[in-house]
Amino acid sequence: MFVGLARFELFIPASRSLKAKRQVLRRVVAAVQNRFNVSIAEVAYQNLWQRAALGVSCVSESTGHCRKVLQEVEKAIGSAAVDGAEIVERSIEIVAMDDL
Repeated sequence: MFVGLARFELFIPASRSLKAKRQVLRRVVAAVQNRFNVSIAEVAYQNLWQRAALGVSCVSESTGHCRKVLQEVEKAIGSAAVDGAEIVERSIEIVAMDDL
């Protein structure tokens, strides 16, 4: 069993308030949750208007499947964040349960 972990940092230049930022993030999180069987949450920069970090995790029987799911999640985040939001940094890590 393998656990896939990803962190996506977003820049939202059109956001002028925390409320506007959270509207964008709600749309992104809902789109990812509706399409994929993953866990996703805002994990950093909660008090910044134009910056966000999303953490995503998935569990699978193979590293290839974990990586593929997380890459598809990245594409979904990019397409769901249509209000000028862009992914400025990403990291993906696959961990075997035997290594934990």
